[in-house]
Amino acid sequence: MSAGGRTEAVVTGAGVLHALADDLTGFAAALRAGRSAVRVAGEPAEPGGPDSAPPAGARLDGFSLADWASRRLPDDPETAARLRAVAGRAALPAQTAACAALAAVHDAGLRPSDLDGAALIVAGNNLALDHQAQMVRTFATRPARLRPSYALTHMDTDTVGVISEVTGVRGEGWTTGAASASGTVAVILGSRLVRSGDASICLVVAPATDLSAAELRAFRDSGAMADTDGAAEPWRLCRPFDERRKGFVYGQGAAAIVLESADHAARRGARALARITGHGQRLDGRRGTAPDALGQATALRAALAHAGVGPEEVDYVNAHGTGSVAGDAAEARALLDVFGPGRHALVNSTKPLLGHCLTSAGLLEMVATLIQMREDFRHGNPNTEQPLAEELPLVGRTAAPGPIRTALCHSVAFSGINAAVVLRR
Repeated sequence: MSAGGRTEAVVTGAGVLHALADDLTGFAAALRAGRSAVRVAGEPAEPGGPDSAPPAGARLDGFSLADWASRRLPDDPETAARLRAVAGRAALPAQTAACAALAAVHDAGLRPSDLDGAALIVAGNNLALDHQAQMVRTFATRPARLRPSYALTHMDTDTVGVISEVTGVRGEGWTTGAASASGTVAVILGSRLVRSGDASICLVVAPATDLSAAELRAFRDSGAMADTDGAAEPWRLCRPFDERRKGFVYGQGAAAIVLESADHAARRGARALARITGHGQRLDGRRGTAPDALGQATALRAALAHAGVGPEEVDYVNAHGTGSVAGDAAEARALLDVFGPGRHALVNSTKPLLGHCLTSAGLLEMVATLIQMREDFRHGNPNTEQPLAEELPLVGRTAAPGPIRTALCHSVAFSGINAAVVLRR
């Protein structure tokens, strides 16, 4: 269980909260079926005509903290009451993070006494932008109605406090921001804490990112987000690695995993979903939004080298695959550079089903990977009909059965941030 004097990090629990499903069983079924949560947008986010209307996406429009607590914690009224009391007036990211964290803690079978010295890493930055926009509008028109609690709720670190109080985690804790690679980078940092022996348990949580109409408009006008106005079939808009791709589709969701030293997990008889055997993170060395295939390939190779795994040993790659024109082309080049054409590692992207969940994307997709490893399948890419690179071994439009012994999760972010994690059974 240990190598070179350092213990190995294993995943012993997971939790999800998404429009697709808010439990692991439902999440697994939706992945296998290739079901998408992307749907037509609702009412405009604020007055101002069609330009302010939210685009189609996979949103948590119907999320209710009280409803989640009553459904998911029926046998634990004390925890349900604490969740409502602590997170009830927090912003949406903190609320979703608390729910996902509790689900992961429960899945791992952890007791309150196990969590007292556990570490906590919250993935993401600029999480509550819509909450901030609403408060700014309130202050501009009716300043007397601004809540004093806004001094706390506008900060990403409020999520740390909410999760800590709800779960009982009292070890190290902080947020880590790496844009769309935040979830993956947080797992890298958590596994380092565990491998170094600084924490026996680390709870990694990625809250839902709540964008305002301004950020959504900027993403669309920049060309990064697909123009979804009037889409008859919104679930077909996200087309990773397809010749007809035209941008990402917005998603909202939270996820959490419990990382634990293999020694500690064995002592308490916990089952390990997977081992974190390697990771790599590299910068492109420049500002901006343009992807760099070389930087991505360097991060992928670093992860494989750290894991002591050759490209031929990887059974499955969960790609970043947003459906963007430039991004998918660069990632395809990076994957072909690292793995070569025709290798047996099958590639897919979970974003057609979840939307692009931004700072939580990497962790949501890692949970999806863990589920596929556990249940011996790769979910389909239902919208990829005309592959941009025939030599790239995509899973196909429907689920492919087969064991996954070694998987690689890949994330890319604005500002030249590239990250990858290797999971092994």
